[in-house]
Amino acid sequence: MNDKPLILLGAGGHAKVLLSLALAAGKRVAGVCDPDLSKQGSVDWRGIKVLGDDTVLDTIDCNSVQLINGVGHLAGSSMRLEIHRRFKGKGFHFASLVHPLAWVDRSAKLGEGAQVMAGAIVQADTILGNGCIVNTKASVDHDCTIGDHAHIAPGATVCGTVTLGVGTFIGSGATVIQNLSVGDGAVVAAGAVVVRDLSAGQTLIPRQAFR
Repeated sequence: MNDKPLILLGAGGHAKVLLSLALAAGKRVAGVCDPDLSKQGSVDWRGIKVLGDDTVLDTIDCNSVQLINGVGHLAGSSMRLEIHRRFKGKGFHFASLVHPLAWVDRSAKLGEGAQVMAGAIVQADTILGNGCIVNTKASVDHDCTIGDHAHIAPGATVCGTVTLGVGTFIGSGATVIQNLSVGDGAVVAAGAVVVRDLSAGQTLIPRQAFR
């Protein structure tokens, strides 16, 4: 078991949830790096030490800690991916986190930096890519392949044998029917139901959104 202390990157809403997850899982969180907190001169954030902005990591041995990517993944935003790539390039590793109240089958495989939130379900023989998010009460059924940095938002359902490409975004309450493929960077809006394959970069919006 890896017991290296964790450093959280970012102090927004997603970071708040991840801090609670890490503490609930019994992890040691050494502090948070955030440019805004640093500019404000904050020394404490939600009970952990403010280390400064991201440049502080240049003074830390990359093998002595693991990072938590606290930047959320919004549709169309590449910031989360850029942070992952930047610090991987500097030799850091990202912790994979699973909330104690999530269900992850023992045959599932989690990539580096994958995040599984409270109430989420990940079923048998599913593969979660690097940096992907299975958010609160989202469900991923058997034999799915979830690409790097994909985000399955709260309450979304991904049925069995689905493939999600790199950086895909499945909105809150959306459903992806079994045996389908969603291409890299595609966006499925909240509440939409995917009943056919989506190509890379495609956006699916439910019809009722236009009423």
